[in-house]
Amino acid sequence: MRKPLLATLTALVISGAGMAPAVAATDQAAPAKKASPTLKAVSLAGTVALSNCSGSVIRFPNSADTDPGLVLSNGHCLETGFPEPGEVIVNQASSRSFGLLNSSGTRVGTLRASKVAYSTMTDTDVTIYQLTRSYASIRNTYGISPLTVQDTHPAAGTAITVASGYWKRLYNCNIDGFAYRLKEGDWTWKDSVRYTSACQTIGGTSGSPVVDQATGKVVAVNNTGNEDGETCTVNNPCEVDANGNVTVREGINYAQETYQIPACFTTRNQLNLNASGCVLPKP
Repeated sequence: MRKPLLATLTALVISGAGMAPAVAATDQAAPAKKASPTLKAVSLAGTVALSNCSGSVIRFPNSADTDPGLVLSNGHCLETGFPEPGEVIVNQASSRSFGLLNSSGTRVGTLRASKVAYSTMTDTDVTIYQLTRSYASIRNTYGISPLTVQDTHPAAGTAITVASGYWKRLYNCNIDGFAYRLKEGDWTWKDSVRYTSACQTIGGTSGSPVVDQATGKVVAVNNTGNEDGETCTVNNPCEVDANGNVTVREGINYAQETYQIPACFTTRNQLNLNASGCVLPKP
C-alpha cells in the first residue's frame, strides 16, 4: 500500500524535505498535457478527495442516471481500517464524506456515503461506497459526470493517467505489464497492473482512478509501490510469477484492475456477488 498519508508527511519532515516532494510540479505529476489526436485529455473532473486517500465517482456501463452514485477507492483506505486477508465487507453503514473536484481540481462540493457497498484487500484492493445522491442529482448540482469503469481487461502499453483527487495531480505513463501475483505483507493481489517508471505516485494517491487516455474509462485503481527495494514487505510489494519466482522492482508502482467489478453490480447499482460473471471475493 502507499503509506498512510500522516506517515508519509512525518517522514518528509524528519528528513528535512518538508512538503516540497509531495506538491512540486514535475514531468511525471503535472497537469494533463495537450492530447494527441488519438488520446483524450484526462482531467480531475469526477475525482474525489478522502481524508487520507484519493477516489472517484464511478458508474458502470449499465448504470442509469437515476441510480445512486458510487465512489471507488482502495480497500486499505477504508475508514475502519485495513480489511484482514480473506475478509470481505459488504453493505456496511458509512457516512464518510468526499470532496468532489472539477476538471481544474477545484473542490465544488461535498458528497456523502450511505454505506460501504463492498470492500476487500483479498485478490484486489478496493472499496466501493454508495452515495446518498444519484448521478443525475450530482450532475445537476455540480455539473460533474461520473467516470465509467471499463468492463474488459486492460492492455499492456496503454497510455494511462493516475488522477489523484487528494493531491489534485495527474500522473501520466503507460501500463508496463501485469504481475501474476503481487504480495505485500500479509496480502496478495491477482493480475496487478504495473506502471512504467514515469508514474511516481506517492502517499495520498491510493484509490486514484487509473484512466485509459484513449477512452477516458477507468481500467484500474492505484494502490501501491515498492519504496525501499525490500521483498514482499508492507510498502514494498514483490511480484510472484506462476512458477513462484519472486521479482522486486524498487521505485515501480502498481494498481488493481477494475474490469471485473461491473458484473457484480446489477439493477440500481446494487451489489450482487452471485450475479452471472461476478468473480469478486465473497464474505
